[in-house]
Amino acid sequence: MAANNAARSNLPLSASEARLPIPRFLCQTLPMKKLTAAVCLTVAVLLGSAGLSRGADLQKVLSAAEQGNPRAQFKLGKMYEKGQGVPQNYEAAAKWYGLAAKQGLADAQNNLAFLYTHGHGVPWDRQTALKWYRQAAERGHAKSQFDLGEMHLKGRGVPQSLEGTVKWRKLAAEQGYARAQFKLGEMYEIGLGVPRNYETALTWYRLAAEQGYADAQFNIGWMYRKGKGVPQDDKTAVMWYRLAAEQGYAKSQFNLGVMYFTGHGVIKDNVYAHMWGNLAASKGNKYGGEVKIHVAKQMTKIEIKQAEKLAQECVRRNYKGC
Repeated sequence: MAANNAARSNLPLSASEARLPIPRFLCQTLPMKKLTAAVCLTVAVLLGSAGLSRGADLQKVLSAAEQGNPRAQFKLGKMYEKGQGVPQNYEAAAKWYGLAAKQGLADAQNNLAFLYTHGHGVPWDRQTALKWYRQAAERGHAKSQFDLGEMHLKGRGVPQSLEGTVKWRKLAAEQGYARAQFKLGEMYEIGLGVPRNYETALTWYRLAAEQGYADAQFNIGWMYRKGKGVPQDDKTAVMWYRLAAEQGYAKSQFNLGVMYFTGHGVIKDNVYAHMWGNLAASKGNKYGGEVKIHVAKQMTKIEIKQAEKLAQECVRRNYKGC
């Protein structure tokens, strides 16, 4: 869509006019004639369904985007990609992202790369995706840095390179990107592309865990349980497992069930062992079901009912405070 240098006037709609057949009326107004039919219909539908105020807001975004504002172009692209306030349209999303990306907006470059990676609205093209990820990454965009690291890890569009993976993951991790912190921690834990170092792994896991990243919380719990990089400490393991379990993380729920059954880090309690095993099983963890069945053999019917009730209450509380 070509940029329009002329200033756009506000839509001359009164409250009564807003009740007219909007698409037919609105698309005949002077500003709207200059828009494509698809965009015009989008605004018209919004005005008809959500009222004048919402439609006027969209028109402002459209107007700013057409005048070359990269942030407005990005916002419009995201609306089309997600179907937020407009019909979902990947081709329109790619168009607006592209306009903003060419102006150097890293967020748009990242999102455009994603579309090329998946062939949404554009031909599937790893090389073009790589180009946009790299441009955004070099501008300091943390998610693009992480995604570029993934492309190096899997050899997609570039030669496979663990060195490149470490480089880009570390840049993203240093900006506080939790997934990169977790994945970098994994590399240090298993010695992938870097010397194995449990202490360094734990440092990166903690940074991600403090942001609520459940995978990292679980891994810290496991490291305390096994004494990897830290003194073995079952109570601390339980604390970290619980943080992940309260986010619905099934592996942590299973491990809590085991620890309640064996009495490691907590007072042995078959009711809670059954509850956590049951919750893990309900999230698809097959071992949780095995814990539940095994523990039930040592429980009375009253205890089993109590455990089932606790599990139901825990789900209602979204796993918090169970």
